[in-house]
Amino acid sequence: MPQTVAGIDWASDKHDVLIEDLDGVRVWAGEIAHDEDGITELCSMLLAAGVIRVAIERPDGLLIERLLDAGLVVLALHPNQVKAARPRFSVSGGKSDRFDAFVLAELARTDHHRFRALVPDSDQTKALRALTRGRGELMSTRRTLCNQLRAELERCWPGVIRAFPDLHRRIVLAFLDRWPTARDAGGLTERQLATFLTKHHYSGKRTATQILDQLRTAPTGRAGQAETAARRQLIRGLVATLRQIIEQIKLLESQIADGVHAHPDGEIFTSPFASPNSTLTAAVLLAEIGDQRARYPTSEALAGDAGQAAVAVESGKKKVATFRRACDHRLRDAFCTLANTTRHHNPWAQRLYTDARARGHDHQRAIRTVGRAWSRVLWRCWQDGIPYDPDRHNTLQKQLLILRG
Repeated sequence: MPQTVAGIDWASDKHDVLIEDLDGVRVWAGEIAHDEDGITELCSMLLAAGVIRVAIERPDGLLIERLLDAGLVVLALHPNQVKAARPRFSVSGGKSDRFDAFVLAELARTDHHRFRALVPDSDQTKALRALTRGRGELMSTRRTLCNQLRAELERCWPGVIRAFPDLHRRIVLAFLDRWPTARDAGGLTERQLATFLTKHHYSGKRTATQILDQLRTAPTGRAGQAETAARRQLIRGLVATLRQIIEQIKLLESQIADGVHAHPDGEIFTSPFASPNSTLTAAVLLAEIGDQRARYPTSEALAGDAGQAAVAVESGKKKVATFRRACDHRLRDAFCTLANTTRHHNPWAQRLYTDARARGHDHQRAIRTVGRAWSRVLWRCWQDGIPYDPDRHNTLQKQLLILRG
């Protein structure tokens, strides 16, 4: 059977597919529905046609999992790579799903050595990735709801925002559930507020007198009875929704902590942190990097995918380093959090940060400098399967400085 390659331009309802042989001759082209029968038919057809590589603009998802389960080699191309390749095959600047499937097939045929094939992670890693990404989505929803609640309070009762700036705190939600409007809190006394603060374990630095003064001195709206009732209902609805979201986030965080500690690579990614309870960032690092060592053959590959390495732009006498935008944003945020956390307790991370600021770099640029160093350290620990040991690292650094001197 002759060998072939395929390009798939995926979508939510249907997928454009093009299969061609190794000489670039079209074998089959058409659309496949995004349903169970369609995906089953697609996998069977690709195998029957002797497809040895499939190129697609997506690194994960249901379709990718089914293709990998079928034993196909999948090349996940970045959309920027496909966009840059289109002019090779058309000068008109046109674009269509069918044409993109052709471009992907051509790249799988001629440039496959330039792209990494996807390697599926273990079930434990996939579960941890689902939990961390799900928590991230819920955190985004929480921010949206808090902003909506803040905007509503600004309209009718900004005193609550002055008294309790962090609206996602449980004590704030309990306060708004009991006194959702300024009219409801009109008869609130200092004794009642002190009892409320004690009951909900208020840990702030202000007294009940100070908080009550902030509530009373803030401007209030002049809403009528009907409008006040409507705003009361709206605020309590937002409070109830926020409570559910916060409870789900707490539940996910508990599951994430259990998942990290149970994972074979969990200790590797928790070892750089000062506290063993720092599991959220470690979980994101583990979930996004995965457990397949072949995915990142070098530390520079990991640094680039994590957005910690700058992009070099050279032309003639011009040579600059620019911010890397095309990367795994979740992984970049996790490395930046790791760098920002460790610069406070890790001597070499603190030194790297201080030196970068002395060279004129701003805070974020200095953090990426530390993050790039951490990407090298973590990659080595990950490849060797050995947790980070600060004493061993400091000893190696001293020996390196002696050799350089």
